[in-house]
Amino acid sequence: MADLIRVLFHPMEKDALVTGRTTVLEAIRSAGIQVESICGGKGECNKCRVIHVLGDCDAGSPESLKGLTPEEISRHYCRACQTHVLGPCEFIIPVESRIDSPKILLTYVGGSRDLSLSVTKHLLVTAPAGYESSGQRSLKLADYTGPRPHMTREQHDLMAGSTEPMTVTITRSTGYPEVMKIEPGDTTGRNYGLAVDLGTTTVVGLLVNLLTGEACGEASALNRQITYGEELLTRIAAAKRPGGRAQLQLAATESINAVISQLVSAAGIQQDEINDVCVAGNTVMHYLLLGYEPGILEIANADIPRTPSVVKARTLGLRVHKEACVWCLPDVSRFIGGDAVGDTVASGMYASHELSLVVDLGTNGEVILGNAEWMASVSCASGPAFEGAGISSGLRAMKGAIDHVTIDPDTGNVSWTTIGNEPPKGICGSGIIDAAAAMVGAGILDFTGKLVDGRPGVRQRAGNETGTGDDGLEFVLVGKGQTATGRDIVITRDDMAYLMDSKAAVCGSIGVLLNKYRVRVGDVRHVYLAGAFGAYADTAKIVKFGIIPDFFQATFHQIGNGSLSGAAAVLVSRMKRQDAQNVARKMVYIDLLVDADFIEEYASALYIPGRPEYFPR
Repeated sequence: MADLIRVLFHPMEKDALVTGRTTVLEAIRSAGIQVESICGGKGECNKCRVIHVLGDCDAGSPESLKGLTPEEISRHYCRACQTHVLGPCEFIIPVESRIDSPKILLTYVGGSRDLSLSVTKHLLVTAPAGYESSGQRSLKLADYTGPRPHMTREQHDLMAGSTEPMTVTITRSTGYPEVMKIEPGDTTGRNYGLAVDLGTTTVVGLLVNLLTGEACGEASALNRQITYGEELLTRIAAAKRPGGRAQLQLAATESINAVISQLVSAAGIQQDEINDVCVAGNTVMHYLLLGYEPGILEIANADIPRTPSVVKARTLGLRVHKEACVWCLPDVSRFIGGDAVGDTVASGMYASHELSLVVDLGTNGEVILGNAEWMASVSCASGPAFEGAGISSGLRAMKGAIDHVTIDPDTGNVSWTTIGNEPPKGICGSGIIDAAAAMVGAGILDFTGKLVDGRPGVRQRAGNETGTGDDGLEFVLVGKGQTATGRDIVITRDDMAYLMDSKAAVCGSIGVLLNKYRVRVGDVRHVYLAGAFGAYADTAKIVKFGIIPDFFQATFHQIGNGSLSGAAAVLVSRMKRQDAQNVARKMVYIDLLVDADFIEEYASALYIPGRPEYFPR
């Protein structure tokens, strides 16, 4: 075995033992530290910057410094994914590279009125006299109605031979009632379920009392797959590497277990009292959690089963009762998954005759148009721009992230707020949208999304790592004297190009649905905005910048974490599980990668706000 080398990381004072030539990013992962790494270590995003303090490594090589500014190089910055450990060494992880106290959306639409559980508890009672047959005791479960549950011979013998009170737990998650567990005494008053939103970036869990359908608590954690890349295709590529699928499955399981630990601790219950689990995630997240081969998801028009996946918790290593079933909401296509089905169930659009639109934008964007008669969906590569990633000064929603921006059109003075009222470290998704809309209103951006030279705050960008050349214009949002990093927070020409690309992808994908189904913006009566995008961004500014059309006749609804709401609904209602399956079967999927109309819609959306017919006011 090769000698192991110690790498120490400040200020968290965590270390890792790695072999020679291991990248610093891999060492960070081994130390269990969460850092920004949008590209998954391919050397494309420059978000995994660290500061070399001392020791033997190849910091200073051309690859380790590529894309860094002269100031960063003078302060011994290097790119963790392109710097290799050669001997014992130490690094500082600067504030802009850390994932610190993220603001995770927990809000859900709760309280299903239809309490028809998949998992129920029943006391084992002695049957009335005359029911005995062949000298054997007849078994009866109090308040149980339905087909005779499946059970093993051992379970039957245990119940038949008992003279003490026993509680029998029945699960119907596999489609037919079966005995899940048998406990001594009366535990019918303690029956819990878990709803999970398995997001690309975050994992949110909701603990539910299955006796009442009420929530007992919510908790969240970052998806530990983040350091393998933020985008779905990057995760798929990571899973295809030797041992990668097992690593990503373990990361997903550990993320859910971290949420479970928080929930049971706060509620004062035992992990094995959680008897049912429902998970909503996109198709890639489902495949990675379940350990399926994700390569098929790279194929356009891949045939994806539109049925729920059901597995035992013990096969995944989830810290709930080992025989609990994990019911994953059905997927529709390779990029429209159970999370979008959950959004649809939470919105109720599938039961309404009025025309509705559901929009859920994150690392991947899902859009659903329709009503009770029909539904059509698209998925767009909106990228992580709306979550603050992919932007030079971008930051996920966490303490110190700029979340709201205004600009005085007369003076050009910029006002901003940050999450936690801390000195700004960068700008998150809602702040980016605010800033872009304000920059349009102040004349800092033209109708193509380009910075206008000569406007207040606009300057020439500094040169590259060699200190020469020009990288276009940039807008100074916050001067370095006011920031937590000691550096200017800026929006560059390339940032705006990336944001315009994301905006055009979303608006263009909506345009495809409107065009194909001959729907005008005035025909839509309800717009449901799901996820952090809908919860934190200003609806008026979303329309002003042209991310979504001006549905002037529609009522806008912020449904919070629709994926979690959908998972919670199917957790407590077998009818909702059937609704989710019907939605998945009914929904038409249009793959924009092979759709001819998308290019035209996308090109038209590369202007602010976009097509005149989509923005009639």
